[in-house]
Amino acid sequence: MENGKKRTLEVRWHGRGGQGAKSASAILAEVLFEEGKHVQAFPEYGAERQGAPMRAYNRVSDTPIRRRCSVENPNIVVIV
Repeated sequence: MENGKKRTLEVRWHGRGGQGAKSASAILAEVLFEEGKHVQAFPEYGAERQGAPMRAYNRVSDTPIRRRCSVENPNIVVIV
C-alpha cells in the first residue's frame, strides 16, 4: 500500500452484538472500495443473542485479496 509494496492491511474489530462493530467494518470496506482499494469485510459470531461477543474483520489492499480466513495477526485492532 505504501512505497509500491504489495501489502495487505488487516483490521480486527471486537465488540458485542448490537454495538455496531459489524456495521463499522462494512462501512469502512465500502468507503475504501469507493477509493479504488480491494477490500474484504466479514463478521464472525454464533447464534447468540444481542450482547454476545463478536468479531468482524477487514482486509484492504491495492491488489486482489486471495485469503479467505479470519484475521489472526491484524495491523489494527478496534475495540468497540
